[in-house]
Amino acid sequence: MRIKRIAAVAAAATLALGMTACGGDDADDAATGETKDFAAGSTMERLNKAQSIKIGTKFDQPLFGLKGLDGDPQGFDVEVGKVIAAELGIPASKIEWVETPSAVREQRIEESAVDLVIATYTINDTRKERIDFAGPYYIAGQTILVRADENEITGPDSFKTTTKKICSVQGSTPAKNIEPYLSNVAEQLVVFDVYTKCLDALKGGQVDAITTDNVILTGYMSQNEGQFKLAGETFTEEPYGIGLKKGDNDFRTFLNDTLEASFTDGRYLEAWKNTAGKVDSTDPKIPTVDRY
Repeated sequence: MRIKRIAAVAAAATLALGMTACGGDDADDAATGETKDFAAGSTMERLNKAQSIKIGTKFDQPLFGLKGLDGDPQGFDVEVGKVIAAELGIPASKIEWVETPSAVREQRIEESAVDLVIATYTINDTRKERIDFAGPYYIAGQTILVRADENEITGPDSFKTTTKKICSVQGSTPAKNIEPYLSNVAEQLVVFDVYTKCLDALKGGQVDAITTDNVILTGYMSQNEGQFKLAGETFTEEPYGIGLKKGDNDFRTFLNDTLEASFTDGRYLEAWKNTAGKVDSTDPKIPTVDRY
């Protein structure tokens, strides 16, 4: 029943994605740019004085971060970034969006190529060794996308007894999570730098499935109506967080405070309804921020 429900909402997603271009107008309007009083020497003070911020996100993930016709990405992650920028007193027009695929997210943060990353970024202990996380701000779940005529793959366990190939991206949590389900990782797991290449490979028959988070795959279904379907239910829980430089505790506290404020004052749900919520009308469960 859940698959049918997701498929049903996905059928409406092409329209929703078009509407997404209008999403975030309120955030844009609210961020007029202003001088704010932050602690001397803090990241918040630096960014407010500069009146600009570099935010890493993905450019190929419908509903969360998909590059639009104007050259900027659109989606839920993008709207969360606009909320953060507005709280820093920075207009949305002064955000520099930096494409940040999964494999280089920690690197971009460590090299200060971005000020933070909001990119369907699962919080885990391995990544915490290199960077810090604020959040989570959303809980997703990993699942599998197959061609509409594929009937042998019904979930992750199907790969234990077949030679079918599955695609994910380099350095991603989904690529690591699927490995225990494969009878031959070297032969069955195909990885690219971005998910759009997985989608091309699935269309061309080079792979038999794609695995990543349910919301991302639902977005791809929406762009290719009738060509794909989800195989089985979600089999993981993926808490999405905001990545930032390790040890910048004041900035992490600021980000967590901003997320919690957005949960209660309506900005969070507005961002959802203007993006992914156009496809899945169920409001997301408000997560508990982990102030570790």
